[in-house]
Amino acid sequence: MTRIPSKQEILDWISANPTLSSKRDISKAFGIKGADRIDLKRVLKELESEGHLEKRKKTYRDPDRLPPVSILQVKAPNADGDLFARPLEWHGDGIEPVVLMILRASDPALGEGDRILARLSVVQEEDHNYEARLIRKIGTNPKRILGVFRKGAEGGRIVPIDKAGSSEWMVSADASHGAKDGELVEAEQAGPKSRMGLARARIVERLGDPSAPKAVSLIAIHQHGIPDSFPDAVIAEADGCKPVGLSGRDDLRDMPLITIDPSDARDHDDACYAHADDDPKNPGGHIVWVAIADVATYVRPGTALDREARNRGNSSYFPDRVVPMLPDRLSGDLCSLHEGVPRACIAVRMQLDAEGQKLNHRFVRGLMRSAASLHYDEVQAAIDGEPNDRTGPLLETVLKPLYAAYEALVRARDDRQPLDLDLPERKIILDDDGTVASVNFRDRLDAHRLIEEFMVLANVSAAETLIKKRSPLLFRVHEEPSPEKLDALRETAQTAGYSLAKGQVLQTRHLNALLNQAAGSDDAELINMSTLRSMTQAYYSPENFGHFGLALANYAHFTSPIRRYADLIVHRALITAHGWGKDGLQPDEIERLEQTGIHISETERRSMMAERDTTDRYLAAYLSERKGTEFTGRISGIAKFGAFVKLDETGADGLIPVRTLGREYFNFDREAGTLMGSETGLTIGIGQRVTVRLVEAAPMTGGLELELLTINDEALPKGPRPSGRGSPRRKPAKSKRKADKIKRKVTRRR
Repeated sequence: MTRIPSKQEILDWISANPTLSSKRDISKAFGIKGADRIDLKRVLKELESEGHLEKRKKTYRDPDRLPPVSILQVKAPNADGDLFARPLEWHGDGIEPVVLMILRASDPALGEGDRILARLSVVQEEDHNYEARLIRKIGTNPKRILGVFRKGAEGGRIVPIDKAGSSEWMVSADASHGAKDGELVEAEQAGPKSRMGLARARIVERLGDPSAPKAVSLIAIHQHGIPDSFPDAVIAEADGCKPVGLSGRDDLRDMPLITIDPSDARDHDDACYAHADDDPKNPGGHIVWVAIADVATYVRPGTALDREARNRGNSSYFPDRVVPMLPDRLSGDLCSLHEGVPRACIAVRMQLDAEGQKLNHRFVRGLMRSAASLHYDEVQAAIDGEPNDRTGPLLETVLKPLYAAYEALVRARDDRQPLDLDLPERKIILDDDGTVASVNFRDRLDAHRLIEEFMVLANVSAAETLIKKRSPLLFRVHEEPSPEKLDALRETAQTAGYSLAKGQVLQTRHLNALLNQAAGSDDAELINMSTLRSMTQAYYSPENFGHFGLALANYAHFTSPIRRYADLIVHRALITAHGWGKDGLQPDEIERLEQTGIHISETERRSMMAERDTTDRYLAAYLSERKGTEFTGRISGIAKFGAFVKLDETGADGLIPVRTLGREYFNFDREAGTLMGSETGLTIGIGQRVTVRLVEAAPMTGGLELELLTINDEALPKGPRPSGRGSPRRKPAKSKRKADKIKRKVTRRR
């Protein structure tokens, strides 16, 4: 009879060989054959029941693993010169994982004993289980700058592009990273000031031509004043944070909460789980859990981390990078709900009836362990009948109950009638060198809507709880449109042959009725865009004025404290209201809630502008090689100086300058949103289908200049054509008569 290995020997094998962990692999490793495999199966079952192993289909693995962002200690180089590191956060019972450092040319030198923060990826190599990319050394936080490199005899200088950074930086020849004169570079401080009074810098990344795509987001970050480096005190506080334990928390680790995010997500701040309600008084009902990373346990009021998070207000997202609200140690590690890793959370349990109406809810402060980190596409594929190795084991027990609860919420949503705009969202795909590979429109899957509905429900629960407990908080406010904007929308709708109810209190169901009238028609995009333009901008306030767009009386942001400071305020309010600890909302925070709301509303708008500018520049760079190409699109805006067009293919916005439309004078009617030619009668208005030719694309500004070819598939009327900037453009008397005639027509149509 073959000797069956001990439990420890099996655990040691699986830890050292994570890719050879099926029962067949283990049998082969220990020479177990025939009937002896029954005894091996028994031992594996015992290990599984004791919690030492977790079965995934036909393989076994340690339930603990290293988080994707982790603290390591560098070891001495081996005989081959390879650099390995020891994971300081390994808590598993098996053999400690082996981590190989993969260093870039721009990384600083590492020596034995250095503590570093690194991003890890699992690999299948004989001598190591993980590969690590350096984020930074622990305890060091060199200042970074963005500027243009000017080559000199013994290295060169960096001229910052930031207006606030007027001082140049000295770069020695061995720290230039091969940069060429005139290149945009990112550098970090490398030493004290030189004899010439300039600080020394080391170039860490060459971004090439300042107008090149790879530089676009960095320029926008600096132009809009978004802080992109953390002060030393903030980094030191983040590095000093340790994972919290179970003390004072509800144990949710056995609950199969899962995260569902985009496939390229680096952080996971929300998880969910649902099951059928077993309460006989609630037939067909559901229990929904939403768990959110407990950021408040690490970011305490009055600390350097807190001050910096408030200053930033939110994270900013660009096609090639993220400027986080919190350092990587928190946003990518301790406050990210990674699969298989215990994480602190604040969770809400919500009871729904069969029609998706919330009956009650309660909040807990807990410790959870994500059962899986999934992405939208694979979840939707599983529900559609194509599960993979990750989603298959979860399909019946986790995914289908989630979708059952979501279907009930859809019925409740239909009854509530939030504003239902149909506006496709662009996604820019970049190559490794930073150039735009493609521009796609994001798919809107039920998996996306499921998470959105669960998050909305959790946000409502947070607001309701704090109102009931009379706790101060920041509401997410979205006020109804102004009468002037509604009149403009009503006129646009009437011009297109649709109607919007008047003389009654406006509700989102009235706007949805208008959108449904236009759905599927050529005017659908016009009506959707015009409705969006009529909306006010949402903001944060300690006063509750409701959320018009969501058709909700009470709403607060609770579900993203990693990337929004408003959510952190709500978390602290919940902590204080429930008496969970001393890290709740403080009296001085309550006193300045109004100022905080104003500030973070402004930082949100700042990020939106920077993100929009970045997208425009990327699109202009993408289209710059297609000058002369014809595109289809729709008129998306009218101004005195021309018409804006949104291109169908990319969603990019371009301008048809009025000077290119002919020598005739074009009358601009602000109320009607039109330009009308005084000679030809050519009328250009929002929503019209057009064919245009790309004349110019300017990556530095993000501007596109277009030439109008057809309107609504009809050639332009013959008339005076442009002959230069100085050509006569108007016949005032005739233009006035035309304008008066237009006004009379518009008045009669009203």
